[in-house]
Formats: sequence, C-alpha cells, structure tokens
Amino acid sequence: MPPGGGPSGARTIGRRSLLQGAGALGALGGLGALSGCGGANARASDDIAFWHLLSGPDGVTMGEMLAGYMDTEGAADVTQTVLAWGSPYYTKLAMASSGGRAPDLAVMHAARVPGYAPGGLLDEWDIDLLGEFGVVQEDFPELIWDKMVVDGKLTAIALDSHPFVLYFNTDIAEAAGVLDSDGLLMETETPEEFRELALELGANAPSGYGLSFGYLGDGSNQWRMFSTYYDQLGGTIELPIGGEMQYQEDLVIEAVEFILSLIDGEVGNPSHDGGTAISEFATGGSGAFYGGVWETGNYKAQDVPFDITIVPPVLGRPAAYADSHAFVLPHQARPDEERRRNVHAVVAYLLKHSLTWAGAGHIPAYSPILEDPAYGDLVPQSHYADAVDHLVYDPPAWFTGSGSDFHTYFGNDMQNVWARRTEPIDGWNAFVARINSLLQKTPPM
Repeated sequence: MPPGGGPSGARTIGRRSLLQGAGALGALGGLGALSGCGGANARASDDIAFWHLLSGPDGVTMGEMLAGYMDTEGAADVTQTVLAWGSPYYTKLAMASSGGRAPDLAVMHAARVPGYAPGGLLDEWDIDLLGEFGVVQEDFPELIWDKMVVDGKLTAIALDSHPFVLYFNTDIAEAAGVLDSDGLLMETETPEEFRELALELGANAPSGYGLSFGYLGDGSNQWRMFSTYYDQLGGTIELPIGGEMQYQEDLVIEAVEFILSLIDGEVGNPSHDGGTAISEFATGGSGAFYGGVWETGNYKAQDVPFDITIVPPVLGRPAAYADSHAFVLPHQARPDEERRRNVHAVVAYLLKHSLTWAGAGHIPAYSPILEDPAYGDLVPQSHYADAVDHLVYDPPAWFTGSGSDFHTYFGNDMQNVWARRTEPIDGWNAFVARINSLLQKTPPM
C-alpha cells in the first residue's frame, strides 16, 4: 500500500477515542464527519481540527503521537478526520479551503503542495513562531527544506521523506555470497556488476529471480523506478506552464532500457503487479525487492529476514525518488491567532517525537532525530538514512505528486513498453504529448 493509503470515506477521532487506544482508528464514520471543521471561529482556540490521509499502521502511529502531545501540560485538543488517499482527499481539501470550511491543520504530500499554494489554498507558516517552539530551518536537510518553500514562502512542514529503495533478503544474499563484512549488500558500481549480483541472488532464491518489481497497473511504481534511474544519469525534467516538457531524450531511453534489462525473465519476473511482487519477496521467493520504505512494517510483521539499501547508483550519481508527508495550513480568511499558535505547537511536538514515526520506515525530516543514537539503533531504517542527501521529488506542476494524473498517464503510456509491445521512444512520446496538453491548461487551483 502506498504511503497514506487507506479506505474511502472519512473517520473522525477525537481526544477521548485517542486516549482509549489506537484501536479507535478502525472506527469508520460517514462523510458527514467533514462538517466537523466548519465554523472554526465558533470553536475554542484549543480545539484543533486536523485532516489527514494516514491509515493502517501509519494512522495508529499518528494517533499515538497525538495522544502523547495531548498528555502534555496545556496541550490543545486535536480531533483527527481521516480521509481516503489520493485525488478524493486533495479535492475535498481544496473545496474546504476555498469554501471557508477548512480544518486548522492538514497533511499533504510535499510534491502536491506546488499545485495548491499558488492558488491561495494554503497559508504560510510562521518561522518565528516555530522558532519559539524550538524548530528552525537548520533542523531540516536542504533538499527537504527547499521542497517546503513555495514562491519564497514556508508553505509546508515535512514530517518525513519516504524514498523508493532496494530491499534484500539477508538469508538469500548470504547464501549467494553477496554480503560484505558488515552484513550489508555488496556495493556495485556498474550495470554489469549489479546484474551479476542479481543473478547470484536469483540462483539462490526459490523463484529463481533475483529481483521483484511490481509495475502492472501501477503508474506510480513505474514512475518511481524510472525517476530513480533517470536521475542517476543526471536527467532533469521541467514543466513550464504554457510551454512544453523539457527533458533529455537520450537519458530517458537509457534509463528505460536498463529497467527492461531487470524485468527480462532472467533477472526479474516480467509480469508482476504490486501485490505479486510484494508477496514474492514476503514469502522468501526472491532475493531483492524494489519498493517504498512503507513496506518495512509489513515485512517485519511477516518475519522476513531483510535489510534495505538506497538503490545502488550503478548508472551514475546516487538518487532516491521520494515524496514527503507534510503539514500544511489550509487557508482560513480570518484565522484565530491563538489557535494558529496551538497548531504550530502541535507540529513542533510531532517533529520532535518523530523517532516513533520512523518505526514505520519513513525517514524523519527533523534532522535532530536522525542524529539521535536511538535512531542509529533502528534497523533497517538507519541503513538507508543517507537517502535524505539524494532525494528526487516530482518536477513541480499542478498535476504532479503522489496519486496524481502525472503518474497515471506515465503508467498508461509506458506499460506496453515494459511488456515489450511498444518501443521505448513511442511510449515516452505518447506520455510527453499528454503532459504537453496539460501544460496548455490553466491550473484549476
């Protein structure tokens, strides 16, 4: 399941249900729960309405963290409304912000923020006020901070980054002789070295495959893989509104052909969707798995012997395609000053206690957590923490980001390329044509 994935509808969790335990997250409410954010000025300043798209283990963890905050002296009450992941969530959030019924606090994927902020749907965070609560710019990696700022304004506060990484089965890797003296996957520097390592994994795996990668019907996962290797090659993409998509065609083809070499029926299974790839690795069938860090809890729960590394930079520079869960202030025409202060306090507390959040696999965006010896004790989390220095977000546009049309269109036009029914350049050109069409439209926000 992608980060923040969850069922449709909404469920509201208030202070009482939080304090009764994380199991309260299982209770579903109707869409009428959305009305709970209405009339913000009629509520007390210490009554915070919080919308997010975090469900499953992520939702439980967020509930635990909020319960910890509300146990502190002078804390505000925080009522969560949990909504469906993807376009429905972002549509409802936009409607609430434009219709004067916005919650006090919400979570967005950072790559979606550039499509919202220019339309006036998000308010700016107060850097000085955050500083009063002990959170400053220097507490964030540069790549993450840059993603939090839109048009010179601090529009989002990242809680984490969740990169696309390479999992590997430690038992199979040991049998294949591809672990170094620290028990980590041996470094590979060229495509040929990586292919040889993958073949060794496959020779010792029950399925015969060294790599599992689910792409069928999953445009987002296809894009994550492509973006990682395209960026390794030094590729860039620009999406100027009113113009045409800018990219390096030769690097596009090189990245696509390398991915095809990994799902060739010898190194990896050529016909996996997301579920079958996850299952193959979870049952010990394959030696390695390409996926997001959010699968960490799933594999731990199934007692899979595994570790994780950043995707080996065999095509050039290190790169880790990623997005971030980020806190935003949905626009309010007349925000209550004391309530806004309480919202800043809530977010500062969550950042400072995000070691708990790291348990789900996400890399905390708040650097002091990464420097905490307790984080260094987390395995496999600490083994891919260097990804924060190599994060690759979607190119900014109103139609990019997690769960966006950008990913959907990429999957629609490139799936036949991965299935070897279409030439790489033909699939890519079809995708570019769709994106160029979007670039001619007025951003809807």
